[in-house]
Amino acid sequence: MRVVIGEDETLLREGLSLVVTRAGFEVVAAVGDATALVAATLGASPDLAITDIRMPPDHTDDGLRAAEEILRAAPGVAVLVLSQHVNREYALELVEARTGGVGYLLKHRIAAVDEFVDAMRTVASGGSVVDPDLMAPLIAARPVDDPVARLTDRQREVLRLMAAGRSNASIADELVITEKAVVRHVSHVYDELGIPQTQNDHRRVLAVLRYLARGEVRFG
Repeated sequence: MRVVIGEDETLLREGLSLVVTRAGFEVVAAVGDATALVAATLGASPDLAITDIRMPPDHTDDGLRAAEEILRAAPGVAVLVLSQHVNREYALELVEARTGGVGYLLKHRIAAVDEFVDAMRTVASGGSVVDPDLMAPLIAARPVDDPVARLTDRQREVLRLMAAGRSNASIADELVITEKAVVRHVSHVYDELGIPQTQNDHRRVLAVLRYLARGEVRFG
């Protein structure tokens, strides 16, 4: 897998490059501003572009805008956005921009190297990943008459992990239950939410995001 990295902090950029390289991927470019990220991505046609949200030239949401430009101009390139803080609007805007091949993680996830590498693989293979710290408050904030409220505690935990882009096998490991039990919980979740089952991780995530993003939930 070929990767382009956009990060203006030199130490973090070098650290990301090291993590990506040690995972067996090729870093084809590592740049420090949003303009260079777009140029490097469109020029090198990597499998995955990783970008911080706040980058030069304006130090606002330049990285997010670059990610959206890449999603429009290079459909074959997956994008993983990293953020220092939770921003629900940014995450939903990004993930809803394309049916898969996108992700939004908090920067501290990089320290959990195995999970971060798994997220890279998921996004690069066409799935979607959303940081669990973003999804948990959305699920908890649902009104009592919402179908999510009818889920059991275990089903809500499965839903949270599904929304984070985790596979059934990964959910089973996390919750210390069998994969068959996860499949059963997933089936009940879809039944309660009225969402048809699918084997595609990115559709699972988008279904959860679209449901949680409906008008009853306020962001920000």
